[in-house]
Amino acid sequence: MNPSPSPQAAFRGWARLNLFWALSRTPHGLLDMCTPPFAALLWLGGFPPAAVAGLGLVTAFAGYTAVYALNDLVDFRLDREKVRQAAGFAGGGADLDGRIVRHPLAQGLLSFREGLAWTLLWSAVAVAGAFLLNPVCVAIFAGGCLCEAVYCRLFRVSPWRTLVSGAVKTSGAVAAVFAVDPAPSGAFLLALFAAVFAWEIGGQNIPNDIADLAEDLRLGARTLPAVLGQQRASRLAAAALAAAAGLTAACFALGRGSLPGAAALLSLAASCYLWAPPARRLVRRPDRGAALGLFNRASLYPPLQLAIAVAAILWNRWAP
Repeated sequence: MNPSPSPQAAFRGWARLNLFWALSRTPHGLLDMCTPPFAALLWLGGFPPAAVAGLGLVTAFAGYTAVYALNDLVDFRLDREKVRQAAGFAGGGADLDGRIVRHPLAQGLLSFREGLAWTLLWSAVAVAGAFLLNPVCVAIFAGGCLCEAVYCRLFRVSPWRTLVSGAVKTSGAVAAVFAVDPAPSGAFLLALFAAVFAWEIGGQNIPNDIADLAEDLRLGARTLPAVLGQQRASRLAAAALAAAAGLTAACFALGRGSLPGAAALLSLAASCYLWAPPARRLVRRPDRGAALGLFNRASLYPPLQLAIAVAAILWNRWAP
């Protein structure tokens, strides 16, 4: 019988670039990157100039690519512990974050210097693009990076680090609004922040921590499921998603443009369709499979809401 190829053998030549995309969790990140354009379109109620839209998309891609990679840089030693303890860690996974390979730095598939260079490169692109759009966006990006580092450091400290995660995920959406309007409505920004924050907590952070609970307990984690228990954490996730659904619908009504009222109702229905069935399964049986099911379904929230916003704008433009 031929021995199975080593992980390094699978990533040679141009395939090695996949390790960098894995470092930035790009399959998952591409879905999250729909959040900034969704936020900008909701506020404007229309499309921004092509130059602003193009620069904004490049900047969003760079920012998300850098921040996700930063997570693995800060968590390098912790992830090395996970690699040593977890058999089969190198493979992909049922979750979006493991589609290529999980934590290539910790596995030695990339060097720390390579990861750092990758992160700095995309950070530079993000800062340059953010400055051209609106210098306020640079401060928001820097704040998001700082919060990401703090979030990683609180792994063994406090279960409420999940609140920091929520703040990180909102930064892209808030920055996108300032990129298209230097003086947006405070009410809209508050509703947007709360909607994305609640989605991150209920649809991403808590389900991911429930899925990783066995591994995290061995490492002395202080995540919400580790402290509150899986049942209470799953109920908190469901409540957060219910709030996110209502808050997202409110954002459709609070934007500067006048989008059709039906768009808010469609947004609410889409959120319930995505989240209600897997959230109910998680509350009934809070195990790894149910948690990953909710995580993967909730990850579709940004592109689905973006599609609804685009459809509403086009309807406003072309409807008789």
